[in-house]
Amino acid sequence: MSRSVLKTSKELYAELPRVAVEPSYTWLVAGLLFCLEIVLNVFIILRVNYTEIDWVAYMQEVEGVINGTYDYMQLRGDTGPLVYPAGFVYVFGVLYYITGHGANIRLAQFIFAGFYLVLLGLVFRIYHRTLKVPPYAFLFMCGASYRIHSIFVLRLFNDPVAMLFLYLSINLFLDKHWAWGCFWYSFAVSIKMNVLLFAPGLLLLLLTELGVVKTVARLAICAGLQLVLAVPFLLENPMGYMVRSFDLGRQFFFIWTVNWRFLPEDVFLNRYFHLSLLGLHLAALAMFAVYRWNNVRQHFFNHILQIVSVLFTSNFIGLCFSRSLHYQFYVWYYHTLYYLLWSTDLPTVVRLLVLGVIEMAWNTYPSTVESSVSLHVCHLVLLGALWVRGHVSQTEGKVKKVK
Repeated sequence: MSRSVLKTSKELYAELPRVAVEPSYTWLVAGLLFCLEIVLNVFIILRVNYTEIDWVAYMQEVEGVINGTYDYMQLRGDTGPLVYPAGFVYVFGVLYYITGHGANIRLAQFIFAGFYLVLLGLVFRIYHRTLKVPPYAFLFMCGASYRIHSIFVLRLFNDPVAMLFLYLSINLFLDKHWAWGCFWYSFAVSIKMNVLLFAPGLLLLLLTELGVVKTVARLAICAGLQLVLAVPFLLENPMGYMVRSFDLGRQFFFIWTVNWRFLPEDVFLNRYFHLSLLGLHLAALAMFAVYRWNNVRQHFFNHILQIVSVLFTSNFIGLCFSRSLHYQFYVWYYHTLYYLLWSTDLPTVVRLLVLGVIEMAWNTYPSTVESSVSLHVCHLVLLGALWVRGHVSQTEGKVKKVK
């Protein structure tokens, strides 16, 4: 009996290297990490001090709606006017009631820990479907980022809530539930419009997968949900709602920028600089759409990889040319970085180095010239590697087609 147990133990020990590196073991490692994350989040909530930034302002903004004010131009909190779409009001309105008008911060923290765990489960499901990333990388994903845990349970920002519904929509796209995916994608946009950075890639996928007519129907779902959610506010002041909730020209404060600290403040605030970034953003999207994403069915041998690659890259391009990145924006792309890096031909040591430097940049407060420059260098390295790998994928696809 003892010999049998010893033999089994040795066999399990011998399997550990494979478990660490083979993507087929993703669910095993993910399940273990998920359980550890439950403990870690509880520990953080109980042992690390909560820092008030936007939660009180969120509660003040939704309280205005609850008290009967539907004019977006009149809704505001301590940090300024309400600048999020209607879905934000409904989600945080529910949280307002659950947490005793926002007073029960500890309960709110545990709710956001639940949000984190749901998001993590959705992310793990995407990685399990793609089988692209070795499981050992998830140890870094879960254990290496103080900033991500802080955004959820120590700051209570709305950004991770929007991303939760975004990852839900991507899971639905992977299962070919395009209508429901578009519904929840639109709901994510209604919480915070940074989710629109995925829109160019999603549009391409809809056209590729469904054709023009069905794409129009899915876009109607997206638009229809936005309209239904916004009805009370549109009836009161339609222009005020559009100006406040989808203000693409909103000015950011230089003090909070993570990515442009090396610029003089007057350049950072300059509208021509903003237009230049917009031009570069659109140009990069066009280049990838024409030379890397065109005929995506031919360039990605796996349907799952096609969807995830296009969506994650579309979002990443947007962040590369963002007018400003604030600390809570890290969650906009953090969980996608591992897929993107392992989609390139970069050596593993370079991948890990890029992750480490990006993490360092997002954890440097206040940001410095060095941290901002380092972040841009990492973004450019990854973007360039994605471009080069896209060319290789095209070549491989043509060779396979000839064979």
